[in-house]
Amino acid sequence: MTDTSPKGPVPRASVLKIAPYIPGKSQASGVDPKSGKVFKLSSNENPLGTSPQAIAALQASTHLEDYPDGSSSRLRHAIADAHGLNPDRIVCGSGSDEILSLLSYAYLEDGDEAIYTEHGFLVYKIAILAAGAEPIVVPEHHHTANVDSILAAITERTKMVFLANPNNPTGTYVPFDEVKRLHSGLRPDIILVLDGAYAEYVRRNDYESGIELVANSANVVMTRTFSKIYGLANLRLGWCFGPEGVIDAINRIRGPFNVNGAALAAGEAALADSNHIARSVDHNETWLKQMSDGCQALGLDVTPSVGNFILVHFSSDGDHSAERADAFLQDRGVVVRRVTAYGLPDALRITIGTEEANLAVLAALKAFLGR
Repeated sequence: MTDTSPKGPVPRASVLKIAPYIPGKSQASGVDPKSGKVFKLSSNENPLGTSPQAIAALQASTHLEDYPDGSSSRLRHAIADAHGLNPDRIVCGSGSDEILSLLSYAYLEDGDEAIYTEHGFLVYKIAILAAGAEPIVVPEHHHTANVDSILAAITERTKMVFLANPNNPTGTYVPFDEVKRLHSGLRPDIILVLDGAYAEYVRRNDYESGIELVANSANVVMTRTFSKIYGLANLRLGWCFGPEGVIDAINRIRGPFNVNGAALAAGEAALADSNHIARSVDHNETWLKQMSDGCQALGLDVTPSVGNFILVHFSSDGDHSAERADAFLQDRGVVVRRVTAYGLPDALRITIGTEEANLAVLAALKAFLGR
């Protein structure tokens, strides 16, 4: 008889369904970073870099032998002051990714379902499966989350709904009235997670990051990050604002020192640098439009974005496919993001970069298309 017994520890079945998250590339193939200029536009990082105040705070961080503040007290109070929140309803984490995972571990179990939209952030599926639950993917409309599709997917097993607003990688958003309609259609035991990683970039009168809804609800959580507009992606820092009961549950399972001291100090300083934040918003507003218009002038379709990136669509095959465009750009030192894993094989996500980087993208695309 064939021996079918396991040869070692076996992880839970749902873990084996997870496709590991693959970050955007950092280097262009064929370009030596030591001798050639490379524009990394694959991870939606702030092209203006980090706040000088945050860099100074990081450099002043000492006593590396000591544990950091386990409750992130100073940063939580700084966040609360900046947004008019109760600091007791805030939890900080190692990036908002950790918060998303902690929410899943705290509230999902075997047999539960959690919903996200078809082009939603890949970490949602990872967090859901890691918790042993089943991910339910619902269709979008014009690359935008559709409230009716989400509500139609609700079952007695649904325990959580993830909504990236704005969404990555599409850059689209759901108006606040629609978010409230979504919430009103959920049972009280279903948590609505509003992921506002790009909220600081949005300048639309009908948009709201979710603070009001969280403040007045028992089943809504808003997550945010310091990786984007604050330029602290390397330090991994995020936070959430939620109901007292949800915050209590997260605090019961998070690591006792889950945020390092350098990140805490830099985050507090970055939050206080209103000038750097304003410059970052202004730069993005200017170049988001110019990049969108520039790509459309070349005959490319661009999904309307309110984030710090654009989703550009190419031919499904032939000489002008997304795959060939990606290779062409890399040969010229421009690194963008393939989004095949998001169900968008014919598109590239391009971060809004510096003026030099943006002009390089447009010039390379013009050459690629032979225009």
